[in-house]
Amino acid sequence: MFDQVVFAGGGNRCWWQAGFWDVVQPELGVTPRVITAISAGAATACMLYTRSDSQWVMRYYEDVLRHNKKNVYWGNLWRRGAAVFPHYAIYRQALLDIYGERFAKLADAPEIRIGVSRVPRWLGARTSVAAGLIAYNIDKHVRKVLHPTLGRTIGFRPEFVRAQACLVVDELADLILQSSCTPPFTPVLRRNGRPVLDGGMVDNVPVDALDETPGRVLVMVTRRYPRPQTFVISHGAQQRLYVQPSCKVPISSWDYTQPALMRPAYDLGRADGEAFLTRLPQIEELSAAARHSTLPN
Repeated sequence: MFDQVVFAGGGNRCWWQAGFWDVVQPELGVTPRVITAISAGAATACMLYTRSDSQWVMRYYEDVLRHNKKNVYWGNLWRRGAAVFPHYAIYRQALLDIYGERFAKLADAPEIRIGVSRVPRWLGARTSVAAGLIAYNIDKHVRKVLHPTLGRTIGFRPEFVRAQACLVVDELADLILQSSCTPPFTPVLRRNGRPVLDGGMVDNVPVDALDETPGRVLVMVTRRYPRPQTFVISHGAQQRLYVQPSCKVPISSWDYTQPALMRPAYDLGRADGEAFLTRLPQIEELSAAARHSTLPN
């Protein structure tokens, strides 16, 4: 039904995508040729094609995060080698543990294109972080645009790397961390010697990495926009079906202190997936109307 699929970024909110996918994919037999993804959306896509058992991964996080009581350890400012923010170390080890023994399964998965943002050369790494975060928050929280533009305007450029280009699991973990790079939760990271930031600095919903082929694309976003829960945007002969959560996903992107909230986020995705299936006839009509509206008179 969908030739290509998009997993938007969103940190912990991406558990909504996992729940939605676990309901919709088997029912519709979704077998995409290409997946484009950003940040935790990329981590989720790779999880679904390696581990496949979302419940196992949630139990893993519940165990790992059980003793993490804070998102910021200010006392570590005065301790040499100690991290103020625990996220990077926890996230990287989780990626290694989750994918590790199943890493070879990615060879049989759809092509997964993972996005990073190249910082403007004229700004430098530190200034780019500040500029990128400001642009991102204006686009998402003030302008509330689906596809931001300010990051590109100030010089951020997207780069997409195939998950299957990673030869070992450590390379995949590094790539996903680069796609998720959001200081201060992570350090500024480098790819091939040049600094990169979260792929969402250019666009958190990476439709630009899709092939320009006719067909249907499923786009799963993780935040609420001032649009219908399900809507279609035509791109030439391509129909992009966007699905957003029915309400705010009940977990914060970088909150590593409440792993129990991952399950309600996942369950919301499942509920929205079931509702999506019941609305499928109306969605088909919506897609047909959008397709006909792009045809020449």
